[in-house]
Amino acid sequence: MNWKGVFPAVTTKFGEDDQLDYDLFDKNLQFQIAAGVDGIILGGTLGESSVLSLEEKGDLVKFTVEKVAGRVPVILNIAEGATRDAIELARLAEEWGAKGLMMLPPMRYKSDHRETVEYFKAVANSTSLPIMIYNNPVDYKIEVTLDMFKELAACENIQAVKESTRDLTNVTRMRNLFGDRFKILCGVDTIAMEQLVMGADGWVAGLVCAFPAETVAIYKLVKAGRYEEAIKIYRWFMPLLELDIHPKLVQYIKLAEARAGIGSEAVRAPRLTLVGEERERLLTLIDGAIAVRPTLPDYHSIEI
Repeated sequence: MNWKGVFPAVTTKFGEDDQLDYDLFDKNLQFQIAAGVDGIILGGTLGESSVLSLEEKGDLVKFTVEKVAGRVPVILNIAEGATRDAIELARLAEEWGAKGLMMLPPMRYKSDHRETVEYFKAVANSTSLPIMIYNNPVDYKIEVTLDMFKELAACENIQAVKESTRDLTNVTRMRNLFGDRFKILCGVDTIAMEQLVMGADGWVAGLVCAFPAETVAIYKLVKAGRYEEAIKIYRWFMPLLELDIHPKLVQYIKLAEARAGIGSEAVRAPRLTLVGEERERLLTLIDGAIAVRPTLPDYHSIEI
């Protein structure tokens, strides 16, 4: 697994019957691939993992593996409450064809240092798949600390971190302590360029779901040292990127996907689609940004 580049945390598409909409999912998937993303992450927060059945997760992984046809790796997020369930999902992910895992700490129970480390180690030792730790204490209340990473370094297949602490200096702290032992991928859209400049290897992105080309362009321009060009796109993008840090990020980003023509607003209950003033305010923001969408340089030709 090459944990570098842009990895969309894709949304799960639903039809009017609340079933998975594979045609629309594939449409978005092909836009991601054409834009030049480096991997596909399924079953994250944006993927509404908590309301997907195990069967649906399996079908989604197998469908995605078939459609990407080896062009990029498919990664499944693990967000379980019981260690044995996380181990079983890791086993199934490998069976379904996933090439990597993203892992949150235990759900619902606020595990301490020892419990968190043992949870990650138990899953890592049960699978050959490479793992990216998802470190998001803001939303999930457990921080994977630097001291925890010292212990987790013993597991060779724990290879990367989705850095979502919202502390920009954590990139430098990780580099100072571990060098290149762990690949670092920014997990917060609103500080992505800053983390990339500070040495992050990649970007697990949210608004990429609606604007894949702009996201990949920023990544490539930054890594090529073409900061002024990246800044212009990033400044245009920022009001949209802020949708990624709202509690309703799923509804907000799905609305953006719909307005961009590569998704729909449909969510699964208990989430509800946006209505009234809130929806109108978001439409003004999204449609206004689309109306002045920047012309991108030929970022596909940039070698980094």
